[in-house]
Amino acid sequence: MILFRYLAGEMLKTVVAVTVTLLLIIMSGRFVKYLAQVASGDFAPDVLFMVMLYRLPNFLEVVLPLGVFIGILLSYGRLYVDSEMTVMSACGMSRRRLMIYTLVPATAVAAVVAWVSLWVTPTGIQAYVDLLAKSRADIGVKAAVEGRFRVDKSSGRVTYIESADREDQTMQGVFVAQPEVSGDDDRALISVVTADRGRFQVDDATGQRYLVLDKGVRYIGEPGHMDYQVTRFDLLRQLLSDPEVKTYRQELDGMDTVALLGSPNSEDIAALQWRFSLALLVPIAALIAVSLSKTNHRRGRYSKMFPAFLLYMIYLVSLNAARDAIAKGQWPTLPGMWIIHAVFLVLGLLLLYWDSMTRHWWLAWRRGRA
Repeated sequence: MILFRYLAGEMLKTVVAVTVTLLLIIMSGRFVKYLAQVASGDFAPDVLFMVMLYRLPNFLEVVLPLGVFIGILLSYGRLYVDSEMTVMSACGMSRRRLMIYTLVPATAVAAVVAWVSLWVTPTGIQAYVDLLAKSRADIGVKAAVEGRFRVDKSSGRVTYIESADREDQTMQGVFVAQPEVSGDDDRALISVVTADRGRFQVDDATGQRYLVLDKGVRYIGEPGHMDYQVTRFDLLRQLLSDPEVKTYRQELDGMDTVALLGSPNSEDIAALQWRFSLALLVPIAALIAVSLSKTNHRRGRYSKMFPAFLLYMIYLVSLNAARDAIAKGQWPTLPGMWIIHAVFLVLGLLLLYWDSMTRHWWLAWRRGRA
């Protein structure tokens, strides 16, 4: 038990340090991206903290298995370099016992990953999507960017405002240009509206958003032609389409796990297998890490980091590719992603016992020759 506590402690301390470091790197990059979206007016700044909080479980379920993998490589590599593993081996600790001692904390981490991927992450992603949709629907003048053209990629709308008064929620010097639906497919009509003042308005009955413009001119026509329709108005209301914030992955990852369990849809099955695969990834990655952590003074503790990390990335990319193939019907749901886990499990066992197997074969060959 003393050795188990020592090995588990060394492993978990390194795992926590590596996981926190990786999480900070990923969250920092994502934070910069969200800051850029806030600066461009995609959503209001007051929801930035909650957006980061809701996305945290999604990042954690991917970072934790990698943290376990790198943590074992670093902690056990140090023990090999400092000859502590040699002393333990001389005292009778076999590779099998070392593997058992490693799998106990790794299984605990796998249970945490399973809880996060099966329950916490779907709730967080759904809350993230709802919050972002509500923020973009209610954004109003709060996120209006003055003196800059903004492009809505979904509708093709281009907007520009000279100034904004956030206290009374009004804008001055409004310019809006967007494609216009034409009965003639050959004509690419553009609608251009300029107005002195503007504001956002929400219909209490329907919940739809409108852009209300005061005292302006509307031009509709095809660029390069002279037949423009010019309309002067005192008041103009334009319906704003609801923003689409869900992606294909977010829609599936935000579904409840219980709903996925009973679904015959290949996309739902792929999403469910992915959630279980993240938890199954931890013990198999731990097995591979134990196999590749063995080193000596000459090579150093970082000698196998690059090939080990490359092998882990192949494992993760293979799972992701299998998920896409299952969702598109290009790979059967059975064996599904389980075949990827089986291949890397066998690979980990081969790496773990390769030295003893080759030694056994060599001795058998020498006896046969004698």
